[in-house]
Amino acid sequence: MPPMRHPGLLLFAALLAAPLSVAAWRPWPPRNETSGGAAGLAASKKFEGSSEFVKLQYHMGPVLATAITVHPIWYGPWPASQKRTIRAFLRSLSPPSPPSAPSSPTVSSWWRTVRLYTDQTTANVSATVTLGAEKSDARMSRGARLSRLDIQAVVRDAVSARTRPLPADSGGVYLVLTSPEVAVENFCGQVCGFHYFTFPSVVGYTLPYAWVGNSATRCPEVCAYPFAIPAYVHGRKPEAPPNGDVGVDGMVSVIAHELAELASNPLANAWYAGTDPSFPTEIADLCEGIYGTGGGGAYTGQLLTDERSGAAYNVNGVGGRRFLVQWVWNPVLSYCSGPNALDQ
Repeated sequence: MPPMRHPGLLLFAALLAAPLSVAAWRPWPPRNETSGGAAGLAASKKFEGSSEFVKLQYHMGPVLATAITVHPIWYGPWPASQKRTIRAFLRSLSPPSPPSAPSSPTVSSWWRTVRLYTDQTTANVSATVTLGAEKSDARMSRGARLSRLDIQAVVRDAVSARTRPLPADSGGVYLVLTSPEVAVENFCGQVCGFHYFTFPSVVGYTLPYAWVGNSATRCPEVCAYPFAIPAYVHGRKPEAPPNGDVGVDGMVSVIAHELAELASNPLANAWYAGTDPSFPTEIADLCEGIYGTGGGGAYTGQLLTDERSGAAYNVNGVGGRRFLVQWVWNPVLSYCSGPNALDQ
C-alpha cells in the first residue's frame, strides 16, 4: 500500500507545477495563412469556425456568475487619453440605460455571447460588468522587465498598498496593463496577453487576473493586427484604428479576448477545448483573428467603416466610442459569432 499523501500538500504541489497562465494569445494571422487560403479555419465549411473540428467542453468549474468588477492596474507611464479609451471600453460591456445607449452593434451585445456560458448550477456569466477602483504604478516599482510571476506580484502590490489599496472582492477581476516601456516575459514573441488566477502563497488570495501589454513601439504588427500588418502578409494595408491609437486600439481587442476567457474559465477548470487544462483552447482562442462575417486566415471578415475617419470597427461603445474586437465562440450556434454578423 503506498504511503498516504496529505491532500493539502498535493494541492500545493499542483499549484507549484502549474503554469503561470493558461491562455496566451496573438491576434495576427499565422504564417501559413497569409492568403486566407486552404490552411486552418480558412479551409473549414464556415470561415467563422466549424463545429466539426471543435470539441469545446465544460469541466465542472465555476464561471463568473456574480457581478463582475474590473480593476485596472496601470503599470508604467500612461497618458490620460489612453486610459480614457480603455475605460470607455470597460464601461461599454454592460448595457447602458437609454438615452445614452449606443447604436447597434454594441460592445454589450458582443458580451451577450459570453453570457451564454453557464456553470453546473445553470448560472450564466454575469451581465453586469463595471469599472472598479484603479491603481497606478507609473514609476514601475518592479522594474521595466517583468516575468509572468512578477505580474502576480504587481497584483499583490495593488491589493496590499498602504494607501488606497484595491479591494480583494469576490467579483473582482484584476487587469494589469503595461505601457510600451515595459517588457514582459514572452511578450511579442509568443503572447500579447494572458489570464490566470493568483496564488495565495504570492498574493494572499485566489483572484482572477489578466495581463495585456501595449505593443505600440515593440510589435504592433504582432499584437495590434490589423492596425499594423506583418511583413509576410503581402498586398494588405493596415486598417485605421477607431480611436486613433494603434497600440491602445490593439490592446482593446486583447482585453476583450482575455475578459471573455476569464469569465468563462476563471480557474482553468470550466469551459475549454482540449484535454490539458494547462494548455487549453478557450472560447476566444477558437475565433482568433476573426472580427466579421467571412473572417479566417489573414482576412478579418467584413468590418464597419467610420464615414468621417475611415477607421475600421465592429462595435459601438459609450460616449460615441467605437472599437474593433474579435469574435468569440457561440456555444448555441457552434461557431464564432459577433453582433456585426451579416446574418443577424
